[in-house]
Amino acid sequence: MTRALATNDNSMIPANRYAAISPEPNVLTDIYREEINLSVWQCTLTQTLNSEVTNLLSNTSELQLSIAATPEQTIGELHAASALLVDKPALTEHLAMLVDMFCTLFELKRAGLRLTILNKAMCPKFHVDHIPCRLVSTLGGVASQWLPHDTVDRSKLGAGSKGKKDHESGIYTSESDIQQLNAGDVALLKGSGWLGNEDGALVHRSPAPVSGETRLLLTLDFID
Repeated sequence: MTRALATNDNSMIPANRYAAISPEPNVLTDIYREEINLSVWQCTLTQTLNSEVTNLLSNTSELQLSIAATPEQTIGELHAASALLVDKPALTEHLAMLVDMFCTLFELKRAGLRLTILNKAMCPKFHVDHIPCRLVSTLGGVASQWLPHDTVDRSKLGAGSKGKKDHESGIYTSESDIQQLNAGDVALLKGSGWLGNEDGALVHRSPAPVSGETRLLLTLDFID
């Protein structure tokens, strides 16, 4: 497990926030640690799953699926929501596994599942989520970007950017500050709605896909 040390002299901002990153799935439980605002399981997707995702992205231009998924019924709920997933057993089984892990970790009966094909950045500017926690996983295409805690000028978030683009606003100092997840990574992003993390939420954004390319994005949210 690796962690990016983060410090900040502003007494209103938490002094330390870290990223916990590991190829082992149990790293996701680190999200409960006060100093952790990002937990990443470096999940390696199977060849079969990659093939199904490639096929989906090659043959489908639009997919905006949103369901309330229960761990026991996820696959059936996905099939009912979209005929595009009926012949994608590896993909639906992977999604069901993540729903089960998410619900078990946070003691939920169900999760808000969104599966979307994107040809542009959904949230192109660095921002924080005003929720307790969100699972994000890019299954195909370019993955999400984030900033270590100690590199962020939070006064430049939202209206503080004065409408400027990220590279102009001063929210970060150097392009090298920008970190990026990989396709297949399963990330838990702690938001400002997590008790005690009001000023330590992970700052992140959606990357812009290369022209002509798309990405398949999964998110899981609390709904119960």
